Amino acid sequence: MAMTVHCDIVSAEAEIFSGLVEMVIAHGNLGDLGIAPGHAPLITDLKPGPIRLIKQGGEAEVFYISGGFLEVQPNMVKVLADTVQRAADIDEAAAQEALKAAEKALSEQGSEFNYSSAAAHLAEVAAQLRTVQQLRKKFGG
Repeated sequence: MAMTVHCDIVSAEAEIFSGLVEMVIAHGNLGDLGIAPGHAPLITDLKPGPIRLIKQGGEAEVFYISGGFLEVQPNMVKVLADTVQRAADIDEAAAQEALKAAEKALSEQGSEFNYSSAAAHLAEVAAQLRTVQQLRKKFGG
């Protein structure tokens, strides 16, 4: 049996995952991370996008996070995120509509326009859509 480490994924709303994993793959602000049992301790911030877990036994599960932090300790990996969703639960059509709406909002700037907020929303929606598309491409979901 492969070596495992305990992983928790939590958001402001709830604990989304807690269990043993063989690997955690995440997108940090400085690059992609692969965390396996025995990884050196670290804390890093995460970009919006997918987090992939290879669970005990080899089954993969993908989550979407809106950004957050990853903490690695000798016997534990913890992902703290503002929002977390199972990638399989994201509605691709709704994400595409939200992306179009965000792009439209950026192009039609009015007097009350907040560029940084609109750009952040666009980046988050685009990351959600990429997560769903990658999941579908890699796993046929």
